[in-house]
Amino acid sequence: MSTSTRDAGPTDAGLRHGVMSGPELAAQAIANIAPSAVIAFTAAAIYLSAGTATIYSFALATVAILAVGYCVVVFARRNASAGSLYTYVSKGLGPFGAYLAGVTLLIGCWGIAAGSLGGAVSYMNDFLNLIGIPVQGAGWQIALAIVLGGLATLFTIRGIRLSARVSLVLELISVTIITVLLILALVWAGESAWDPSQFALTDIPAQGVATGMVLGILGFVGFSSADALGREARNPYTAIPRAIMWSAVVVGVLYVFAAYTQIALLREGLGESASPLQDISTMIGMPSWFTPILTFGVGASFFAVVVAPLNVVGRIVYVMGKEGVVAERFGRTHEGHLTPHRVLLVAGPLAILCDVVMLASGVHPMDIVVWVDTYGTYGYMVAYALVAIACVVYTRREGMPNGLVWAAAVIAVGTMAYTFFANVYPVPAFPLNVIPYLFLITVAAALVWFFVLTRRRPDVIGRIGKTETDLLEGVG
Repeated sequence: MSTSTRDAGPTDAGLRHGVMSGPELAAQAIANIAPSAVIAFTAAAIYLSAGTATIYSFALATVAILAVGYCVVVFARRNASAGSLYTYVSKGLGPFGAYLAGVTLLIGCWGIAAGSLGGAVSYMNDFLNLIGIPVQGAGWQIALAIVLGGLATLFTIRGIRLSARVSLVLELISVTIITVLLILALVWAGESAWDPSQFALTDIPAQGVATGMVLGILGFVGFSSADALGREARNPYTAIPRAIMWSAVVVGVLYVFAAYTQIALLREGLGESASPLQDISTMIGMPSWFTPILTFGVGASFFAVVVAPLNVVGRIVYVMGKEGVVAERFGRTHEGHLTPHRVLLVAGPLAILCDVVMLASGVHPMDIVVWVDTYGTYGYMVAYALVAIACVVYTRREGMPNGLVWAAAVIAVGTMAYTFFANVYPVPAFPLNVIPYLFLITVAAALVWFFVLTRRRPDVIGRIGKTETDLLEGVG
């Protein structure tokens, strides 16, 4: 298709311009992380390897993520686009690097959305049972997946502000519930709440902390998602960098606080606990009505992280449609809602279908979280490593001071490589041992399309990653 033919096509309504405030951008970033869902079970998993040094695993994971965030921010301060890391990487690594970053980021966002839908189903199923509505069996779980996945898709189509505010409200409710519980637990514990062993610098299990750091890093994936809202953000060149860095800092502090409290209260029992937050609630004598509220809060966090990454998927594919990398129809938005509805009407139902098939096959909803989120996390790790490498190349080419960029890139690439390696060796049990190969097959299939474009549409290759905010068509 020639450029003139493309120009003669239907007019794009465009994305909304300058409607997202700083708090709404932070909501997008935090909702993509889903801190409440991570707190619910990650500290217990890290404790098995790191013991009382669990807080160091979370602290080091926060440093690693901030290193990635700094590389992203270097681009975000000069470039505003709906293309996220796809656009940023093009500045340093060209079309191929940009395409690879875009594909792996799409895998990451879609995988986290589909996996988190399983978590939303699990906790909402438990919530309904706790309030006296008996829902049992795969049929009910499938119905919940369809309803919750459908609502998430609807919110993303209806508007970026609506979806961001839904995510913000749900995460605020969830984080508030958990924070109140943890503070009350420390008050209940009194003097025994002080646990100096967690701060000791002697006899730290270095290997255990490093292993726990892998899980800690996984608890941050998606933290940079605000960078996909370059057109929709107010003052994007300052608001987006702030949202990215502050969301990582705030969530990192929350993780350390939550881990400290769970260890101080449960001690060795944390590693054996299937639900640490509920165990703490029972231990300190919270009333019976608090358990349903706590369960709803964690379920709400999972639901928020279904919504947030779908927003990113929509905008990356929208930019790809603009550039001709995918079908042109995906490069147009809804005339009224000004959202990339065509993309969302594919990505959302596919996430629902994934969960429905697995639920119908007898897979537990929380296993869906582990398996599909793992698939998505591989995508994030590759995209994060690419943006760090691209940042070094970009700053050197532009003659920018890049000593700190080099340090951040080394930390970012090193930790992403280690995290990837730690997830494939020692070889995990089935099906986690198969998931890396599924990820690589997906990437390989996507690269075939890149090389087809290289031969048949070299003009498209030249446009990859070059769609900035100010160049987007449309009246939105």
